[in-house]
Order: sequence, then C-alpha cells, then structure tokens
Amino acid sequence: MEAPCIETDRLVLRALGADDFPVYERFYAGAEASAAYGGPLTSGMAWRRLAIDLGHWGLRGFGMWAVVVKGSGQMVGGAGLFWPHGWPRSELTWWIIPEARRSGYAFEASRAVVDFAYRELGWDEVETHMNDENVAARSLALKLGGRVIAREVFPDGLSRNVYALPRSGGGY
Repeated sequence: MEAPCIETDRLVLRALGADDFPVYERFYAGAEASAAYGGPLTSGMAWRRLAIDLGHWGLRGFGMWAVVVKGSGQMVGGAGLFWPHGWPRSELTWWIIPEARRSGYAFEASRAVVDFAYRELGWDEVETHMNDENVAARSLALKLGGRVIAREVFPDGLSRNVYALPRSGGGY
C-alpha cells in the first residue's frame, strides 16, 4: 500500500520516495536535530531509515508521509504512524528539519495524521510517546490535546508516558 495524499492549509503530506533521501540524510546527520530519533546517523543508516519508512506501509497499511510546503514544494520533514515489531504500541511520530521548526508544520501535519487514523483507518485511539527529555515532542502532544494514559517500559528499556490524542473536534 502506498501513502495517500493529504492536504492541509499549508502542507501536502505525500508518499515518500527515493528523491527524499537528501532531506533524510541531512536531518539524520545533525546530532542535535536527530537526537530524539536515534541520530546522528551515517548516510547509509539514513537510507535504511527511509527504507523502513517506505516499507512500513506495505507491512502495516500505514506509515510515514513526506511533509511538503505547498507552493514551494520543499520537503520539511516527515509525519505519520509507526509501530515497529516488538513494540507494545503504535505511535504518531514526526520530525521537522531545523530551519523549518517553529512554523507550526509539526502541529498541522500531526493533526492531519491523527484525523486520518480515526477517519480512514478506523482506529479507536491514536497514541504517541517520547523520551522524557524530549520537551518539544511533549509540548506538541499536549497542544494536540493529548492526555497521559499510561507509563510504560519499552523494549529499549526506557520508561515513557503514553499520550492518547483526540480527534480534531476534541473527542476520543
């Protein structure tokens, strides 16, 4: 399955492709930018990250989108739904290149992904989780209306809060 196209006021969320690799490579090479996502990564590991994100659609029927600014066509990050094998929960996840941060793109893309999960996938609940020190991700989860529903130990040995995220209208 390939990612369907989603449009918001300022963004297009579209299927990822090999042409998106330079943005992945640049983002994951930055130690500060990619620290919450396992980075920094070598070029080869960034390629594998893109391949994982592409393959997730075929394996799970959902996954990551390229976040692209309307008008300019510039890819500024990724957003989507992810559930690695062996992990107890699926999650909303996102990343934005440093020069495009603080523009509301993460919120706008995440809201669209959450709505897609409820509307198109029929999910009963959309969740996200992050490392405790990821203040920006926690702030976004709260801005999306997230509420803590669990504290859980994940396969990497870290304990994380799990946030349930409401539909656009505010209901779960």
